[in-house]
Amino acid sequence: MSERTEDLILVDALDRPIGTAAKGEAHAAPLLHRAFSVFLCDGERLLLQKRAAGKYHSGGLWANACCSHPRCGEDTVQSAQLRLTEELGMTCPLGEIGSFVYYHRFAADLYEYEYDHVLLGQYAGPLSPDPGEIEMLRWVTAAELTQELREHPERFAPWFITAAPMVLRHLSRPI
Repeated sequence: MSERTEDLILVDALDRPIGTAAKGEAHAAPLLHRAFSVFLCDGERLLLQKRAAGKYHSGGLWANACCSHPRCGEDTVQSAQLRLTEELGMTCPLGEIGSFVYYHRFAADLYEYEYDHVLLGQYAGPLSPDPGEIEMLRWVTAAELTQELREHPERFAPWFITAAPMVLRHLSRPI
């Protein structure tokens, strides 16, 4: 992969682009950069992925269907749909339901400092997870997820603990 495709979009606190940085530089500094978290539901349930143990952070923790960073010149939703294809072998329409900034230190030189766009899609078809990204998949109801987050938050990736309640609130709204 070329270095250009690994450049992340640096943003200010209002998600306005202010430059670019290599992925490693953005995570070591830390520099606020644009990211997305994709949640998939099949009507009643949400899809969770257990991150592959070999991931550079949060390996073995439960998280949303997929997450990543749009690269320079990429639209956030289109980038998320590409990542769904790469990680889960599928795609579907996505809509943004909110965003938040989160900061987490994983190691002395590894941080996440992200302006995270939370995207939601409806999908009930076959999945083909990339084993380099995903160790396991499972579907959970809102009640199951709420209970797990309350009783065992240490089993979940740090951004997921903020994003999941936003998704659950959105799904509980009447149509």
